[in-house]
Amino acid sequence: MQSQLLTVEEALEQILSHASPLSTETVALEEANGRVLREAARSRVDLPPFASSAMDGFAVRAADTPGELPVAFRVAAGSPPPSPLPPGAAAGIATGGTVPDGADAVVPIELVEDRQESVSVASAVAPGQHVRPRGGDVSAGDVVVDVGTRLAAQHIGALAAAGVSELLCSVRPRVAVLATGTELRPPGAQLEAGQIYESNRAMIAAGLASTGAIVELLPVVEDDADAHREALERGLEADVLVTSGGVSMGPHDLVRRVAADLGVRELFWGVAVKPGKPLAFGVRGETLVFGLPGNPVSSLVGAVVFVRPALLARQGVRAPIADYLPGRLAGELRRNPQRDQFVRARRVATADGELLDAIGGQESHMIVRAAAADALVLVPRGTGELPAGSRVRFIPLA
Repeated sequence: MQSQLLTVEEALEQILSHASPLSTETVALEEANGRVLREAARSRVDLPPFASSAMDGFAVRAADTPGELPVAFRVAAGSPPPSPLPPGAAAGIATGGTVPDGADAVVPIELVEDRQESVSVASAVAPGQHVRPRGGDVSAGDVVVDVGTRLAAQHIGALAAAGVSELLCSVRPRVAVLATGTELRPPGAQLEAGQIYESNRAMIAAGLASTGAIVELLPVVEDDADAHREALERGLEADVLVTSGGVSMGPHDLVRRVAADLGVRELFWGVAVKPGKPLAFGVRGETLVFGLPGNPVSSLVGAVVFVRPALLARQGVRAPIADYLPGRLAGELRRNPQRDQFVRARRVATADGELLDAIGGQESHMIVRAAAADALVLVPRGTGELPAGSRVRFIPLA
């Protein structure tokens, strides 16, 4: 175990070095949104598969314009031309229609006078005008979406247009989320003296759901070694186990000790970050084990900053670490000499980019105050203060 706290970067490096990609499965295109490609998807066709018209109008030979041209035939979208275009003639054509052989341009309908049997083209047109060439978007066999891409709407549309119906993707990781603490009660229950509502499991699950993981909430476990053993053993059947609470040094903090008894090899405990310092990470076989602190905001930061990248890496995402966005501070913030801080803030869109206004109440137990935030602002460790207007980076929460 390390003798001093790891930096955020060092902790992520260790986590990702153990987050090996899971196995693969074939997924139908219509079910692939949010899945991660493990094999490049290639086009089945040239796209467009034929030279097509970008406008409603008339297909012509550019060299025949300007002039009065007889209309040889008309082409609807989805129907092939009956023949090549005769020299000195025009063909009516709909948007998306196949440009007949011999034609090399399309004149928009609003720029001609259509006399039904003939068409008057007032001005010369250039070759290629308003013609979408065959393969202008992609050629058959070309990569449409590369390996390691997490699929979104634009990818699904491109793949469908390219004729791809099935994809090789990572299986969705199974995540077990466990909260510990005798004092915890479900929301809505009657609280007795010394009891609080349990909020971390649902919050962690919500924070991880967008990774595509399958999240299971295990029952809350009381501060008892046998109960911990049973719950942790069940959680270790998942690809990733996330616990909340019980990772500090108190007499009732049992998670790390019981996990070690069950064969979990702890790789580090403690990160130079605020909130979330007493974070533990270990492995048993292929299962990743995260021990998040029990304070709710600490659990939130741990889930977003450390667990999410691990889940994306296990699916083979090329760049799994959180994508920080640039912004400016609305007010000054004091830096911590020893630890990086993640400050909860509200985003305000301005003409000069995102303005980040830190919310009141930054203590790690103040989860209700955190509900007003939609960003985690990274304040690097150091001395002094960051003045208002300072350029910073943040992770979106919404």
